Amino acid sequence: MKPIIALTPGDFNGIGPEVLLKAALRLPDARYRLIAPLAWLESYARQCDLEPELTSFRDTHEVYWPDTLSGWDYPGVLPGQLDADCGRIAMESIDTAINQCLSGQAQAMVTAPISKEAIQLAGYTVPGHTEFLAERTGTRHYTMMLVRQNLRVGLVTTHIPVRNVADAVTHDSIVSHLNTMHRALQRQFNIASPGIAVLGLNPHAGDGGVLGTEEIDIIHPAIIRARSMGIHCEGPFPADGFFGSGTYKSFDAVLAMYHDQGLAPFKALSFGGGVNFTAGLPIIRTSPDHGTAFAIAGRKQADEQSMLEAVNMAIELAVNH
Repeated sequence: MKPIIALTPGDFNGIGPEVLLKAALRLPDARYRLIAPLAWLESYARQCDLEPELTSFRDTHEVYWPDTLSGWDYPGVLPGQLDADCGRIAMESIDTAINQCLSGQAQAMVTAPISKEAIQLAGYTVPGHTEFLAERTGTRHYTMMLVRQNLRVGLVTTHIPVRNVADAVTHDSIVSHLNTMHRALQRQFNIASPGIAVLGLNPHAGDGGVLGTEEIDIIHPAIIRARSMGIHCEGPFPADGFFGSGTYKSFDAVLAMYHDQGLAPFKALSFGGGVNFTAGLPIIRTSPDHGTAFAIAGRKQADEQSMLEAVNMAIELAVNH
């Protein structure tokens, strides 16, 4: 039976609904449920000249919104503007998709980008999708991963200020992320004996302690511990030359210490086709690797390729699950 994929529109003042509706014309073979208020979608499609795309989607698939969440008027597309109702709708759609995946009504969910500022205006305190998904599913050990074919990058720390990164990089957190990635690579990506590269935290991986001792005191001992658990991992590697030299191609995945250390090279190499995957959850969730792109919202200029890649991966993982 074809898997049911729950789709969430993200922030209506961003490009999320646009890339979803554009992708509707090229969706791979599956069943789709777009979780959003129909009135919002219809108004958005009219304003952004995407009515044929919405009609095409509705001819074959389902638009769903719980009656208990209905009643908000749609103010119309306000490209690039922060709006509490947009933040609320985005989070309510995600929450509904989570419930459907947990109950078996959907086999995977694909989330369009949200605005962290808008969801804060709506009263949510979580910093992003990943943390909300973990909280709602009761998941303690999870890893934000970016995937593009055989390039897979996981993060020890995610949405925190850079000044807090060093304190957040601990022995236990590294071991936990290595274990989560190892299990995901085996279970979801069907890699029997995955190899994971671990990046250092400091420039030149600390240069033997001259530029910082985290590699000696924390990262290397964590690697040794993970190896004792049967996880094939190597490092710590200096981050600056790791991707440019092509060393990443020798591994099934890479564990970076912080957000931009991993995502900057990933996005440079993935050419807009990357997918955000949350490893460790009891449900399957993917997302395009871009944000709300408020600057081009409402102009019909957004590229839907990363959304299509996210949908493709969700289907593949649902079938493998």
